[in-house]
Parts: sequence; C-alpha cells; structure tokens
Amino acid sequence: MTKAEQRAISAMRIIAAEAINKAKSGHPGLAIGSAPAAYTLWRTMKHDPKHPCWPGRDRFVLSSGHASMLEYTLLHFFGYGLSMEDIKSFRQWGSITPGHPEWKHTKGVEATTGPLGQGFAMSVGMAMAEKHLAARFNRPGFEVFDNRTYCIMGDGCMMEGISSEAASLAGTLKLGKLIAMYDSNRISIEGDTDIAFTEDVAARFRAFDWQVIDVPDGEDMTAVAEALELARVETDKPSLIIYHTVIGHGAPQEGTAKVHGAPIGAEGVEEMKKRFGWECETPFEVPADVYEHFEDITSNMHTAREAWEAMYEAYKLAYPELAAELERERAGELPDLENDESFWQFDGAMATRKSSGIALNRLAEIMPNLFGGAADLSPSTLTTLKNSGSFSADNPEGNNIHWGVRELAMASACNGVALYGCLRPFLATFFVFSDYVKPALRLSAIMGLPVLCVLTHDSIGVGEDGPTHQPIEQLASLRATPNVMVFRPADAREVAAGYIASLRRTQGPTVLALSRQNLPPMENSGKGALKGGYVVRDPKGGYDVILIASGSELEPALKAADILAVSGKTARVVSLPCFELFEQQSEEYKESVLPKASRKRVVVEAACPFGLDRYAGLDGRVVAIHGFGSSAPYAKLMEEYGFTGENIAKIAMELIIGG
Repeated sequence: MTKAEQRAISAMRIIAAEAINKAKSGHPGLAIGSAPAAYTLWRTMKHDPKHPCWPGRDRFVLSSGHASMLEYTLLHFFGYGLSMEDIKSFRQWGSITPGHPEWKHTKGVEATTGPLGQGFAMSVGMAMAEKHLAARFNRPGFEVFDNRTYCIMGDGCMMEGISSEAASLAGTLKLGKLIAMYDSNRISIEGDTDIAFTEDVAARFRAFDWQVIDVPDGEDMTAVAEALELARVETDKPSLIIYHTVIGHGAPQEGTAKVHGAPIGAEGVEEMKKRFGWECETPFEVPADVYEHFEDITSNMHTAREAWEAMYEAYKLAYPELAAELERERAGELPDLENDESFWQFDGAMATRKSSGIALNRLAEIMPNLFGGAADLSPSTLTTLKNSGSFSADNPEGNNIHWGVRELAMASACNGVALYGCLRPFLATFFVFSDYVKPALRLSAIMGLPVLCVLTHDSIGVGEDGPTHQPIEQLASLRATPNVMVFRPADAREVAAGYIASLRRTQGPTVLALSRQNLPPMENSGKGALKGGYVVRDPKGGYDVILIASGSELEPALKAADILAVSGKTARVVSLPCFELFEQQSEEYKESVLPKASRKRVVVEAACPFGLDRYAGLDGRVVAIHGFGSSAPYAKLMEEYGFTGENIAKIAMELIIGG
C-alpha cells in the first residue's frame, strides 16, 4: 500500500466515522473495515463518475446496506457529485445520504438495500439480465452488453436464507460475470458470530459451483486486487472473494459488537486519527493531496465509456434493426393494446390463470423483452412463454426462467433484472406463497420497479389443498403495501385489462391475483376494469342496493342481483378488481360508480374482511372469510362460506328491508 493509498483509505474511514458521529446513529464497523477492499474495487471496475448511468458500466451493489457510509464515501471521493455537505447531512431529513442506500435518491447508487441478503440476490438478477441481453444483442466485434456485477456483503447477508437461494441459482446458471465480495469480520449485533454461525461458507459456495478466493487479510490491497483479477478471468462460474477484516479497524472498539451499529464517539475518532497519522483536527477536513489522488484515479475512467459509445454508434450502422429494438426496449415503448380488439378476445369460461397464460403469450409475441417464470410452478401458473426457450447456462437467450423453489430469491432477482434495464421481468407462484415474495416486493414498491407478479390459486377456490394453500389475508396485506397495485380480475377480459394496467406502470409493481377454478365471461366486463372499478349492471329506474365484488365473487354477486329482481328489488353490481386504480380516478368518476348517498352496500370477497369496509361504509355489510379455509371441493367451500347468489341476496335483502 502506497502512502497515497493509505491516506485515501484513512480519509474514507475517518469521514465515515465522523458522519456517523454527527448523525448520532449509523453503522461504522463494516464501513471502516471494508474501506481498503471497496477502494481497490472501485479504482479497478468499469465506471465513469461523470456519467454514472452509461449502459456499459459495471454494477456495484452494497448488500450490507447498513454500511451505507462506505458507499457514500466512495461516491464522494470518486467524484459522483456527493458533496461533503451531503456527507454531513447523513440520516437527516431531506438529505441524499439516507440511513440505507436508496436507488434514484442518490446518484451512483444502483439498488436500494438494507434487508440483508436482498442486495446479493438483486446482483444475481443483474448478472442474469446482462447474460440474457448479451445473448440477444451482442454480435462479433460488438459487445454491447459486457459488464460485471459486483456486490459487497457481510456475515448477516450470509446468514440469511436468501443468500443460499440466490447463490445456488447463480451457480446453476454459471453467471461468470458476477463477483461477490464477503467481508468476514465475524461480528454481528449480538457478538461473535460463533454464537450462531459456524458453517464453512467457502465450502458452501464451492458446493453451489462458485469459484471461491480467500484473502486472509482485508487490509492487503495487493491480495484483494489479485483476487479481483482471478475473479474476472473466471467466466464459467460466479466468484466469491472472502476477505477477512477486523470490524471497525483502527477504532478503540475494533473487533467488537460495539462498533457494529453505534457511533464510535469523538474520542474514538481522535484515536483513529492518531493511529492512522491523520493530521487534520477539524471534523470533515480532508487534505488537498487526497482529493488529487482520487482525481488521478478517475481522470481516465471516461475512456471505457467513450470506447463503448463509439462501438455502439458503429453497431447501430451495422445492425440497425437490432439497435432499434434495443432502443425501444430501453425507452420502455409499449404496443397499443387497449385498442387492439384481438387482445381482448377469449372463448368461453376459463380460469383467470388460463386467460392470463393466453394474454402473457400474446404479449410475448410482440414484447421480446418479457423475461421471467415461476418458482417451479409454471404448469400450474400457466406462465410458460411457449415460443421462447428456457434461460440457462447453455441457452442464455431463452426468456423462460426456471427459478426453482426459491420464491424470495426469485422476487429479489426480478428487482435486479428491472434495475438493470431494458427487460420487463415477471414472476409467478401460488398466491399464498406471496408471503415468501413479500420482502422483495416491498423493495420493488420502494424503488418503484415495474415487476409483474402473477399469483394464481387466489382464494378458497383452491379447494382440496386446504388452509395451508388457500390465501386469506394476502389480499389485504398486499393492498396495504404502499405503491403495490393489486389486480384481481373476474374474467378473461378483466385479465387483459390487468396486463395492460401492469405494462403501463413504470413506477411500481403489479400483482395479478388469479383463480384456479373456471369463471364465465361476465356481462359488460373489459375495458372499464382499466379504471379499477366500474358498473357492470345497472337496472333501469334506480336501484335498492349496490353489490360490490372482485374476482370470482363477481359471478355470485350477479346471481344475487337476479334473485333480488325476482323479489322486486334492484341491485347495481360493481366490479372492483383494483382498489389502487379506482382510487386514482377523479372524484366525479368514483361518485358515478359508488355514490356517497347510496349507503346500502354489500361487498363480497373470498378473503379476510380487513380493508373492505372502506367500500361497504358504515351502513353496509361485508361477505368475507373470518378465519382460515378448509379442505374440500371448491364449490362446496364457496357454498359453506356463503359465497353464493342466495346468501348474498339474503344479506342484501336484510339491508334493504332494514333501511
């Protein structure tokens, strides 16, 4: 380590510690301990601080998001425009240096991280996207997609189950351009990791078919640099570099849990400065020679970008059709499906999972950037793209991803695919297993990523599989998650509307909740669903009650209206497949569908009642499920739980008479 390098790393460490002290909160341990390895990586990876989003760049993800000050010091010193004032505002209201890195919030941050292990899984998704796009678009002499994905992770990331899910998949897919760097400091919040984590991580990753490179001393920058070169040479396997560090190196609390997640204090910083020979006494002061050193490093980083841009200009001339397709995908251009009547055409009664499969394959014919699959359930979720191959180590051009039984890694990797750009990722599993998907879906929502979640077998309509496989509370849970759009269609035409609504979203994920059982075509269904809720039946001369339903319960709601009509009572029937879209409509439109003065309402949904009262109102009734389901044929379950036209009509009549 040269003197200039030593001073650069000391500056990163001291500024990180001072920022955390000023904020009176934060995680200095890994930010300090990983500084030499992170510095070595950033000075050798392919990026241009002046143009942080150029497509050919390497990607960097800090999976240990709690060590955000490590990334902020990198962004500051490498010239990404993060000022010292921004550093001083760490964790404060309105700052661009929040407690955990946030994508689009801070220039140069490639992913929102913090929930441990998810950054690593997103890195796997980024590497998958690069491999797939390279297979589709690269041509001899034109490496349009040719970047590596780097990830720094810690002991906590390694303990999380998602790291095993994602690493297993990455090894299977031979993602040779994925390089994970593991800061093994053997300390967690509760103390030494031996209390809970004694496994041989290297052996685990070798079993996952990774190249594993051990660096005994994370302070040895030469060894770290050599490990990175070995990782870059290996193209058939992803690489894990395990570098061993002392957490909080140089601080009085080094090597202990005390430095993991708490400021080291003013005296601690003074001790660090003495140990590192740091001459600046004023907090946040950095000598000019340190900045000059970083400027020397970054001064030539533009050359890789410029070479890529020149290559791409030549590519556009040599392969104009491919380049045009790539530009369309990069821009997110969409076909006009709303006015394409063939997209809305379906024959007869069918499960909405089946009509979803038809719609998805229609999309695949005109959107070659659809990229996804199911967690070992595609024959049941019907999400196979029939005219596309399977994405694999041997066939990276395929669009169908076989995620295996890895729901959380699947969802998190889809976030990585979306972050990479160009592709529209989708995932699929049973709706009840959205509980496994939810942590990553929450990050999709926070980042505003257009990930499509196709979740089938959406209610007690699952039938004989019983309560473990019958989603009850999941609808309410996902609807309660900010920026998640949940679409529960009642028939095939509403499925088409759900896909159009999903594709139109560019700032958040969409959930399609689909039935296992057949559903008939509903009267007047279709494009009205694009507004989230609409009237599908309106009797002449007014109505006595409003029946509101989503999904498979719209059919018995319509039957209830027929039964009421026999008794001389009338019902408006409203399909409400998507609360979020409905709430986005004008007050005038919402009033036209659900007038405030119409207080006699029955809301019907084969799920828990939580949240349904917003549409039932104070005087309305809710037909829902209180408790879990049961094992029986689905028709029997619908009868026993009251989702029949007769029961809904009875409840509606009680409201009418009582009023």
